[in-house]
Amino acid sequence: MGAVMEHLTTSEAAVAAGVSVPQVQRIIDEQILPKDLYSTAQMRTFRTDACVLIAFYFETAELLTASARLRAIRNALEHCPAWDSWKDCTFEEHSVTVRFFDIWKGVDDRLHQLASAQDAIVEDPEILRGTPVFKGTRVPAYYVAAMVEAGVSMEEILETYPSLKDWQVRLASVYARAVPPKGRPKRTPSNAPAEKSYIKRRLRPSSIGG
Repeated sequence: MGAVMEHLTTSEAAVAAGVSVPQVQRIIDEQILPKDLYSTAQMRTFRTDACVLIAFYFETAELLTASARLRAIRNALEHCPAWDSWKDCTFEEHSVTVRFFDIWKGVDDRLHQLASAQDAIVEDPEILRGTPVFKGTRVPAYYVAAMVEAGVSMEEILETYPSLKDWQVRLASVYARAVPPKGRPKRTPSNAPAEKSYIKRRLRPSSIGG
């Protein structure tokens, strides 16, 4: 796929880098990366190649000091200016050989998943008032993601939503992390299967500190 997704939101960058949203926010707040790798105009966005460095910074936290990681980032940017060059990017950092291939490959794989999720899930104002659904269905993606998060088996999810395939179920979680729902949860559509007990338990006030 390469770097076709040139500008990623904070949550998309977190998915691509395999880290949390607060960690991605730290990258900007602490000015860990050069400013040309991200933008703070209107909203925070990141270049695709920034995700490789974000992943590197946090994945190597137990191996390298913060200053060593920052030096490695500067060296990487000097030697690996293009997206495709990251897979062959290797250099020495204080007797430590830094190879970016595995990190680059992980980011590239997650970017493929992210692109697939955003292609498989659509928002149509004519379908469930714009609730994100799987293309060609009326199955809400966030409901499926909630089931996955609750530990529901693939077999039970496919039994509940027989129009879905297992690969679509896996993409639901990717989409929910990259495009988190906004505002208050929407009401369950009248045509959706009844909520299972695990969903009800997760939504009871007592389960969320109410």
